[in-house]
Amino acid sequence: MFSLSFCSKAQQSKGVQKNVFLFRKDSLRYQLFIPIQSEKIKLPLVVFLHGSGERGNDNEKQLKNGVRNFVSVENQKKFPCFVLAPQCPLGQRWVEVDFRQPYNRQPAEISQPLGLVKELIDSLINHSSVDRQRIYITGLSMGGFGTWDLIERYPGFFAAAVPVCGGGDELLAPKLVQIPIWAFHGKLDDVVNPARSENMIKAIQKAGGNPRYTGYPDLGHACWEETYSNPELFKWLFQQKTQLP
Repeated sequence: MFSLSFCSKAQQSKGVQKNVFLFRKDSLRYQLFIPIQSEKIKLPLVVFLHGSGERGNDNEKQLKNGVRNFVSVENQKKFPCFVLAPQCPLGQRWVEVDFRQPYNRQPAEISQPLGLVKELIDSLINHSSVDRQRIYITGLSMGGFGTWDLIERYPGFFAAAVPVCGGGDELLAPKLVQIPIWAFHGKLDDVVNPARSENMIKAIQKAGGNPRYTGYPDLGHACWEETYSNPELFKWLFQQKTQLP
């Protein structure tokens, strides 16, 4: 059983809810952008996983990078969607691995905060006008690792994935051949080796998939500004849809 609870200081303004999700004895802070059009039709859900620098309990820092691009007036006119921005607590990670290593095997268990993200997504599907066939996942740095981890654990659940300067478990690439993926990484990245993204793409291609990859030759780790400002990314992303059984 889950409990969807609103803080006593919950705020609603301009279609944004600032909430706390309660599941069993655990909690996860998040913000949810709700488009006006959702009152009439089902709309896509974009799940945005922030990087390590935005961890905390203020329920604000996770909006620093990327989220504003999805909720901008211009993009909401073209691509109206829910935008879910959870916040990972201090001292925890979306995926409990060392991001600086040349490769990682997927942990046997999903991390506590990322597990709560999945439970929250499930609750939103059941209690809102989210289009189940158009759930998209994206994230940067630590959130890029979280993006790879979620699609490897739940292949077929997400309609598309956009991992930015992250990495996953190449041995699980055969699970990803059917999901539309567009990965991004700065080739001058000295925080997360760009080979982490490149090796994932090569592994998926070897398994028979057709993912997209953009490597920025002149950018380092903070390549997300370029990524989330790319209009072609938005056009591609919102075209994707899962085929439900």
